[in-house]
Formats: sequence, C-alpha cells, structure tokens
Amino acid sequence: MKDLSAANSGKFQNPEVTSDGSRRAVVELSDPQTLWFNTGTLCNIECANCYILSSPSNDALVYLTTEDVNDYLDQLEDRNWQAREIGFTGGEPFMNPQMIDMTRAALSRGYEVLILTNAMRPMMRKSVQAGLLELNAAYPGKLTLRISVDHYRPDLHDEERGDGSFDKTLTGMKWLRDNGFRMAIAGRALFGDSDADSRAGYAAFFEKHGFSIDSTDPSQTVLFPEMDMTVEVPEITTACWGILNKSPDDVMCASSRMVVKRKGAEQPTVLACTLLPYDEEFEMGPRLEDAEKPVALNHPHCAKFCVLGGASCSA
Repeated sequence: MKDLSAANSGKFQNPEVTSDGSRRAVVELSDPQTLWFNTGTLCNIECANCYILSSPSNDALVYLTTEDVNDYLDQLEDRNWQAREIGFTGGEPFMNPQMIDMTRAALSRGYEVLILTNAMRPMMRKSVQAGLLELNAAYPGKLTLRISVDHYRPDLHDEERGDGSFDKTLTGMKWLRDNGFRMAIAGRALFGDSDADSRAGYAAFFEKHGFSIDSTDPSQTVLFPEMDMTVEVPEITTACWGILNKSPDDVMCASSRMVVKRKGAEQPTVLACTLLPYDEEFEMGPRLEDAEKPVALNHPHCAKFCVLGGASCSA
C-alpha cells in the first residue's frame, strides 16, 4: 500500500484502475523534450516544504558524474529522442563538484541547458563563477539559470528558506544579471496569493533590481502549485481528458524523464517524474530504452501538480 494521507485513503493503489473501478489515465512518452539529471539531494540549506527533502545531510540521491551524464547523452542520440533541453536539479546542483563539467558536456552537444539553483554560496564560489562565465561566453543563449525565489517579499521567502536567504539569493542574481546570464524564476503558490497578484509582485521585484525576466511568461516566472499530501485530490481517469479539455501530451511525463543515482546503487536509474524521486513505482530502469514505457497517473502529485495544476518543471 502507498503511504498516503487520510484524505486520499484507498486511492492511488492500482496503476490500472482508480478506487471506483474506472480506467486510470496513462501518459505515453509522446514528445521527449527534456532529460533531467538530479545532481544529488545535498543542499546548502533546508527548506520548510522541500518536496525532495534536500538538506545539508540528505544524500539519499548521490552525486552524478560527468561520465554518467555523457552516457545518457549518448543514449539520447542512440534512441533518437530529439530532446532539445538538458535540465539539472538537486538538491543544490552547484554542490556537485562536477557541475560545470556536466553542464559543458550537455552544451557541447548542442542542447539548451536549464539549471535550477538557489543562487547562494555554492554558485558564488570563485571556481564556479569562472566556469559559468566561460560557458556563457562559449555557448551564448544556450544556458538558463532558474532561481528559486519562493516569494518576492523577503520575509515570506525567508520563512521557507531561513533567515537571510533572500538577501543571499539576491546577491547571486545580481551577479548573474551583471554578467549577462539568462535567468528565470521559480516561485511557489503556498502563500495564498492569486496568480495575477503574484505576477504583479514579481514584476515589481524584477523592475526594482533590473532583472530581465518577464513576470507574465510562465516559462520565465514559474509559479508551482503546492504539493500537499494532506489535501484530497481526485484520481485521473481516461474520461478526465475530455472533461478537462486537456491532452495527455500536455502532462510533464509526456515530454521528460529524470536520471538519479540512489545511495548504494551500482548505477543510475531513470524515473518517470522529477517530483517523485523516492516512489519505486515510478522507477523505470537504468536505460532510456526502459523509460519509454507509458506512465500511469497513480499518485496525488500527478493530479494536483500536473493535470489540475498544469505545472511543468521544464522551460
């Protein structure tokens, strides 16, 4: 049985049918655009509501290496996925000592690269700054850093990430701005603001600091719905696509997969979803060939975050 809250008791148990016996919705890998690499769950901070439980001590997902990344880039070509983007997430990616080399490996093959970062001390180390400057100059327009700014108000951001976090992230963003890096923002919807109010607040924040980020563009200002396991959510059946006027091709697992390496494992493995790193049901196998199977939407996050929330981790 899955470990679900009382609100979803009895749901999300069978990958083929929902709790009322309806056919569960599945998603084919119809247009693989993004391959994600989780560089490791270690992070320089511990947030109050981190879905992956990243922290300075959580090494459940260990560091990937440049050799690992190159192996999967080879597989991308062998499988002819036609992906356009390589994403790096964590933890904090810049904790990984091979982050610059892994980024170079992806950029050198012509991919766009998206790095999710808090833009704090790991990114601001001199060796990392030098590497980023080199890559941004060598591959103009190909590298984007998406910065986690949970809220445009420092006090609310710091409630999630710790006292002083906002100012440290702002320092990193100003360095990126001054050195011509392309930036995006990841915010969170847990504060109860409307979408319009959130985007207006971020717009004022961007204007104040001279950040060239469009608050109205969902790919530049990404506002993630909160993934609260205590909230009741409906299961997604095959009939829901028509009811919601939504295509399974719009859901994140139609266009992306994520590579992780578990602590103690001999090799990395591929997951169906960036949001479910610890659920064995969504582990597909060590090769990209294994990851071409359809994905059953058998988790509350599938409903709340992806289908009903309409969110995606990719640019």
